[in-house]
Order: sequence, then structure tokens, then C-alpha cells
Amino acid sequence: MNNIGNAWIKDMMVMGLKDLFIGKNKKYKEHMDAYSMIQAKSVPKHVAIIMDGNGRWAKKHQLPRIAGHRQGVEALRDIIQTTSQLGISYLSLYAFSTENWKRPKTEVKALMSLLVEFLQKEIYELHKNNVKIFMLGDIDGLPADTKAEVLRAMEMTKENKGLQVNIAINYGSRFEMIKAVKYIIQDISNGNITIEDINEELFSQHLDTKGIPDPDLLIRTSGEYRLSNFLLYQLAYTELVFTEKEVLWPDFTKEKYLETILQYQNRTRRYGGIDDREDD
Repeated sequence: MNNIGNAWIKDMMVMGLKDLFIGKNKKYKEHMDAYSMIQAKSVPKHVAIIMDGNGRWAKKHQLPRIAGHRQGVEALRDIIQTTSQLGISYLSLYAFSTENWKRPKTEVKALMSLLVEFLQKEIYELHKNNVKIFMLGDIDGLPADTKAEVLRAMEMTKENKGLQVNIAINYGSRFEMIKAVKYIIQDISNGNITIEDINEELFSQHLDTKGIPDPDLLIRTSGEYRLSNFLLYQLAYTELVFTEKEVLWPDFTKEKYLETILQYQNRTRRYGGIDDREDD
């Protein structure tokens, strides 16, 4: 039995069944209190997450790296559900970057298989709950079976009006912006637009996130303080939250997510201006 199982049994023995249930009830109450506090204020419309730390989680628990990625998928289910319950409109997830192809072939293959497995297992439940699946990145560069599953999920959920989950796979923000520039140059060459027509709105219309509002909040787990080529243009005025080093993605629970939303709500977003409550 692994360390997690041993720890759970030890807790049962030390606390006793009665104490365990009391602890769960207390945790449930705290969970609902956090929900109430969040819903009393304006929730972010769009949350983006860099799901970092799966490999380190596996190493910490003396497991293969793929076990960390699989545990990360388990964490993802709760985060999607909580995001939907809070009434957040968009959730963007950094699943696989253009740079991730540099990883060992066995790991890349396993990651692609995990995505296929996740979509096959979860798509009907997501569809039933009115969740829309959308992809950011170069889908054509994916393995054939992964691409087919991705397109099937998008097609099945395209009319849904609930939470939109944007999965960034084979995605790189620099490539996205270069691609947008090429489209704009082509439009100029074809006489569709002039140089004077180029502005922020036009540029945004050529990005993968066309029609999607910029993220209000970006969360990165595992204590790393960088954006890793994720939504660089879109994050210009986004509030950034980086978790502590000990909080790896598989450890990012509903409770930690709610704490992060509360932290966001306690910030003042100025967009380059000043807070009216300030004297100067």
C-alpha cells in the first residue's frame, strides 16, 4: 500500500470514527461558508490555471510521473465542478504546451492518452451539466486519436451555454501571436484591411481566444513564479496568484481553490488608474 493509503488508515486509528465524522462536518461547514462569502461578491468571469507540479507530486510519493498526471486529472474534476457551481463563465487550463514535446516520448504518449481517457469518461457528464469544451492551440499537430477525441468533445458540447472549459493543448502564446500577425499581414495583402485598421480589438480577433474575455484571475500551483508562454497577451491586466511551493496541482483542493477566489475578491483592480478610495 502507498504512503497515502497508510496515512489514511493511521488517521482512522488515531481519530476514531466519531472524531473523523466531526472533522468532516467541520470541513463541510467551512466549505459552505467560503461559498457564501464568494457568492456575496462579484465572482471572476474568467479563471485561468497553470496546473503545475504533477511530476513533483509523483516523486514526493515515490510513484511514476504518469501517476502524478493521473492524480492531477482527479483534482481537475473537482475544480471544474466548483467553477461551474460558482457561476464562473470561463475556465482556461494549461494542459500541454508546445514546449512539452521535448519531454520523453513515453511521457508525451501517456499525457495524450490521459486526455483521450478524460474526455471519453467525462464528456457525457460535462455535456449533461451544460459545460462547453473548447480548445486553444494547434489541434492539427496532435496525434490522430487525440485530435479525433478533442473534435468530438467540441462538437458534442458546442451549443452548451454553461461553463466554457478552454483546454490549452499544443499551445504556445508566442506562436499564437506570430500566427495572428501572419493572418493580419495576409488580410492587408489581400486588400481586406489597411494598416490603419490594426488595433487591439482586431489583433484579439485573430487569437485562439477570439470572443473570450481576458482572464480576471490566473492561478499557478507549485510555487513557480512564471507564465511559461501561457496567454501572454491576454494576461496584461489579470490578477496573478501563485500558490506555495508545497501546493502541487494534485493537492489543489476545492478548499484551496475557494481560498484563492476569496484572495482575488479582496484585491482592487485599477487597470492603470487609481482607486477612488485613495487620497491621491
